[in-house]
Amino acid sequence: MLTATRTTTMLPVEDPERAGRFYSDMLGLKPLSTGPDGTRIFALGQGDALGLMPAEKGAQTAHTVLSFEVPDLEGEIRELEDKGVKFEDYDMPDFKTTNHIAVMGGERAAWFHDSEGNILCLHELLDSEA
Repeated sequence: MLTATRTTTMLPVEDPERAGRFYSDMLGLKPLSTGPDGTRIFALGQGDALGLMPAEKGAQTAHTVLSFEVPDLEGEIRELEDKGVKFEDYDMPDFKTTNHIAVMGGERAAWFHDSEGNILCLHELLDSEA
């Protein structure tokens, strides 16, 4: 059934052109196509794709919409910060980041926003989980 299919994650964006520049220039994703409605499609690993779909301001959610698994979390954070990406820091009773990174069970993660306000994450599996 669906286990053998490729997926396209669709994210709402107020300005597809601005968002397209963020995903290509800042994150290094390869643009594939632009649909008739302005949806911009980018390649993700393993044949999957990301669609940036035109939407009204405020269509973004208050939770993580996409997480990228990376082998070197600190290295990726440095590289993205050098390009101007701003990572979030949290200090709540049950959730805290140190140098932008939270440790949660078998992984470490860091969060940032795209140009449209969508919450994105980088995560790294700890050795015992790899």
